[in-house]
Amino acid sequence: MASPADPPPTRAADPLRGAAHGALAPKAAPDQSAPDREPAAGSLVEGAASGARGRWRRLAPLAGLLAGGAAAWWFAGDLLSFEALRDNREALVAWRDANYALAAGVYMLIYVLAVAFSAPGGLALTLAGGFLFGMAAAPMIVVAATAGATLIFLAARHGLGGALEARARGSGGAMARLRAGIARNEISFLLLMRLVPVVPFFVANLAPAFLGVSLRNFVLTTLFGIIPGTVVYTWVGAGLAEVFARDEAPDLGVIFEPHVLGPLLALCALAAAPMLLRGRLGKDAR
Repeated sequence: MASPADPPPTRAADPLRGAAHGALAPKAAPDQSAPDREPAAGSLVEGAASGARGRWRRLAPLAGLLAGGAAAWWFAGDLLSFEALRDNREALVAWRDANYALAAGVYMLIYVLAVAFSAPGGLALTLAGGFLFGMAAAPMIVVAATAGATLIFLAARHGLGGALEARARGSGGAMARLRAGIARNEISFLLLMRLVPVVPFFVANLAPAFLGVSLRNFVLTTLFGIIPGTVVYTWVGAGLAEVFARDEAPDLGVIFEPHVLGPLLALCALAAAPMLLRGRLGKDAR
């Protein structure tokens, strides 16, 4: 018999129970105080380089057109002029007579590039078309000018238009109101830019790209909006043979004469009518 002073007998450790207890015991939570591992410096550098390459890819088409435009202003300013047409008219007519289809194709290509590069001498090119091809040049010019305008519109929108539009939307104020007003009256706004004779052609090509207008509306309003002015100046060019024979200069202010300006203003009023009517109805609704 064991005495009270003797220690109680100890039970042998059960290895299965110990294993089960260890499995059921709660595990220690991970140390939340340990700082997160910072990204490697190489990843940051690669991300910055990738972002820079993306920006340059977006800007490359616009930068190329601007560089081409600067070169055109520097080197081709004298070539795309009324004086150059007058001095080389006999050679141009002879080449046209020998290669009519090729001459028409080359003329349209030059017109596309001149518009895309915003080169000087667009009016001289239009006169040259009328001189060489008569009124048949008018549809050629409309198509070529629309193609060139679309190229610079897409390049500008791809390079800067998205960022500027997002900034205008997020900034509020006058720019946001202007953008919202244009969005409500997009076709009228674009037609007015084409029909009003005082708006430079390159401004009417670039401004819509920065204001977020749709490509479809830009192309359609350009195609139809430039028809009146193109017809007027092609008609002037078609009469250059007599002007050259008299050793005179063409009357380029003909578009501001009443019999020409009146119909143009009427077209402007028609283009603006939906915008004015919509604004009036909006005021009445309020």
